[in-house]
Amino acid sequence: MTPAVLAALQQRLQHTFRDPGLLVQALTHRSFSSEHNERLEFLGDSVLNLAVAGLLYERLADQAEGDLSRVRANLVKQETLHQLALGLGLSEVIRLGEGEARSGGSKRPSILADALEAVIGAVYLDEGFAPAQTLVRRLFQEVEITPQMQAAAKDPKTELQEWLQGRRMKLPVYRVAGTLGAAHKQTFEVECEIPDLGRVERGIGASRRAAEQAAAAAILMALKVQGGA
Repeated sequence: MTPAVLAALQQRLQHTFRDPGLLVQALTHRSFSSEHNERLEFLGDSVLNLAVAGLLYERLADQAEGDLSRVRANLVKQETLHQLALGLGLSEVIRLGEGEARSGGSKRPSILADALEAVIGAVYLDEGFAPAQTLVRRLFQEVEITPQMQAAAKDPKTELQEWLQGRRMKLPVYRVAGTLGAAHKQTFEVECEIPDLGRVERGIGASRRAAEQAAAAAILMALKVQGGA
């Protein structure tokens, strides 16, 4: 990745990295190098959720907790992050292995959504929460945020979270249990644990995000069979 390409992206982000290596890592898929972006993605996911939660707390002051959670889920879902990543031009700079590049990885929603979260995580490590929050708010400034978004269908992770919150239980814990396949065509297996219920279910997907949704769906199904959901 040339200095000119990095400079152009930093201009679009409106953030100049003290450590440009963080940005390079954020744009590196596991199919390209062992120094990939998954840890940054993990960090960026939490930073993104906190920044969006703060944004919604301000903009939707009259909404209840459950409604805010539902709107946030709409804003941080893969489809939304994919569109924001395309707007930043991440598809043009993402670093992929040969096989992943040939199979269209630079346009794959899961890869670009994960890369955007990794970039947010990189900004957080580079300068702290305030610049990362500023980036998130800038990314979402053109996204219409209204209470009506709460009417959108709930994904399994959101549905499970709301079910637990309604019963004052601890939130689920997600862990990657394993990965299968070549780097450019991996399958993820994720565990979803409900500490208060002592229950663990697994889900499989083409991305960590998809596997988490599958695991949450498995937990919900088990609860419904038992008559708890």
